Amino acid sequence: MNQLGAHELMEVHEVLTNTIDGINQFQLYQPHCKDPELQNILQNQIIFMTNEYNSIVQIVRNKSSQQNFSTYRPLKNASPSFGTSGGTPEAPNSSINEMNDHDVASGMLGCLKASAALRMHAALECSDPELRNVVLQGAKNCAEQAYEVWQYMNQKGYYQVPVFQQNTAQAIINHYQPAGNQLNNQQT
Repeated sequence: MNQLGAHELMEVHEVLTNTIDGINQFQLYQPHCKDPELQNILQNQIIFMTNEYNSIVQIVRNKSSQQNFSTYRPLKNASPSFGTSGGTPEAPNSSINEMNDHDVASGMLGCLKASAALRMHAALECSDPELRNVVLQGAKNCAEQAYEVWQYMNQKGYYQVPVFQQNTAQAIINHYQPAGNQLNNQQT
């Protein structure tokens, strides 16, 4: 790995700090997680995040290469459910003792979404190609982890997906048309 610029080193510092915070946050959720499926997701993601953290540290220290950097694989994939069914009104808990699986999953999802965005921003600031690829893969990993949690939430009814009426959806879709040959003609 080449010398790192000050700006990209500070971005990696932010990514590593964010990863530590995520691991710690997920560990705080463990005692409040009751659903065995969510417990498996949570534990699997803590292990993955810890391994990813160690890999980034080793890469930055130039003791390893990106070839050891892994890709997140969800425990399972499910088809999303579309539509809404009312749901339970939400409000902040008045006590930590009220924390439940919905709270845990929602907190995990928020953390992972923010981490994906932070990593993407950091990748855009990297001048070292190897480090850039590692940070980009980290953004993708966070997105895959977030999607896994979202699928869990969607299956449990915690995260509903509203849809437009068919005529409204079709009007939006039909608003955009494929580009014509004018783009090809400009290249000649």
